[in-house]
Amino acid sequence: MREKKIWFRCGLTAAAVLLAVFFSSCVVGIQKGAKLTDEEKSRITRETEPITTEKLLGYAKKLSSKDYAGRLTGTPEYRACANWMASLLEEWGIKPAGENSTFLQSFPNPYTIVFVGGELSYLYRSSGRLRKKQYAYEKEYYPGSQSGDGRLSAEVVYVGYGITAPEMNYDDYADVNVSGKIVLVETGAPVSPQENPALFKDWKPYAFNQYKVKMAVAHGARGMLINNLTVNADIDHVHGFMVAQVGKAVVDDLFAGTGKNHQEVVAAMKSTLTPQSFRTRRTYLIENYTEHHKNGTGYNVLGLIQGTDPLLKDEVIIVGANLDHVGFCYEIIPGANDNASGIAVLLGAAETLARNPVKPLRSILFIGFGSLEQAFRGSETYLKDPLFPKDKTAAFINLSMVGCGDVIQARGAQDYPEIWKHISRAITKNGLHEVEALSYSNPGLPDYDADIFLGKKIPSLIFTVTGAPTYPHTTKDTASTLIPDILADLARILYYGVLELANTDQQFLP
Repeated sequence: MREKKIWFRCGLTAAAVLLAVFFSSCVVGIQKGAKLTDEEKSRITRETEPITTEKLLGYAKKLSSKDYAGRLTGTPEYRACANWMASLLEEWGIKPAGENSTFLQSFPNPYTIVFVGGELSYLYRSSGRLRKKQYAYEKEYYPGSQSGDGRLSAEVVYVGYGITAPEMNYDDYADVNVSGKIVLVETGAPVSPQENPALFKDWKPYAFNQYKVKMAVAHGARGMLINNLTVNADIDHVHGFMVAQVGKAVVDDLFAGTGKNHQEVVAAMKSTLTPQSFRTRRTYLIENYTEHHKNGTGYNVLGLIQGTDPLLKDEVIIVGANLDHVGFCYEIIPGANDNASGIAVLLGAAETLARNPVKPLRSILFIGFGSLEQAFRGSETYLKDPLFPKDKTAAFINLSMVGCGDVIQARGAQDYPEIWKHISRAITKNGLHEVEALSYSNPGLPDYDADIFLGKKIPSLIFTVTGAPTYPHTTKDTASTLIPDILADLARILYYGVLELANTDQQFLP
């Protein structure tokens, strides 16, 4: 048996981080399929004919192509992408479940376009002349996805986590003047949600990047460097406020010659819960060319296969994946694994279920969510006025980053054993790819649409795949990194598992 490792998507950074393994609470077992006869293999091939590696990889390539420009919710390209997904559901005879007899559910979603050009540079004098060190796009910095438009040169002030929390006797801004300056901030909070989840609850409101921007503006700062080298659309746009995402090279330059060590400063904040803010006395230039659209509209895509049982049809199993990504900044961020892969698997299972002559007893709702990358507005919108009430939602099955690797994980499987046993039964009897059944608990910032559903007490499972390199929120997250066989394997698991859930007469709901 392979060593069990747990990979979590790292908050809004979307970077994979290897965490400690807790066998007793997190990993409970691996579900394996049985060996099949040739006749049984032939049956599965016939039943899942729409699920092919070529078709699913084709979906992922289409979604991550320049046609949809990174699928930033609110943009015309995202709208075109949502219409494309809706057209497939319509072609397969799936019922529209959005507004006005369409597949779309709309919601307000401001967005910002980042154009080519601009720079991030360190300005300094040498031999009496003004010089600059310009940082490399992607390797050392990204323009802020929601940055203001313009040019700003100012001193950088390190403000730790950028938090002012009087009730906890903590203020990163207390002993520094940031008026008119650029602040360098860490992501998250000085308390770790994994190491101290109980205490993190008090710090959680301050850990969001939206809060950090508002606090910087409130203290008079005119720009921000976020120590997180990925493209992140989940911050608020403030007119004229300049933002860049930076990595180690920039941070090292800012700390050099200050007598301070970055790792030691961060460790001191975490161990003492005491701010470590200071002036770097270094001047940086942020220049971004952006265009903000405050009246943007986002969309969820909803398609329904209505149940046939007079009673059970009022209960629903939801299969969902986020359709969006972070757009272009200023190059296209393709989002192939994150999360074109999840939508590709959803579409493969949806077509197969729609073409199945045996219709489910319970209803099945497919949702492509918008705006996961912009504060989860899509899943929040659905849950404000759900098509099926919470007490009639038997399960939510979430697909996220399922294209890179060969280890399929079902997070939350052990938390909802009555739901998982039907999916695991389908895996076993149909000889499908093995799945690691895990518990799931996220005391930190939301990672998945499932976190929003779990917050409403809706039973949720998250399918994800690990075991190969992936590059979320960068230009490297292309379809060439995907493993087509794993997409098809998971689509078959989803098809048989959802069908098993939909057709059992067991009552999941009170």
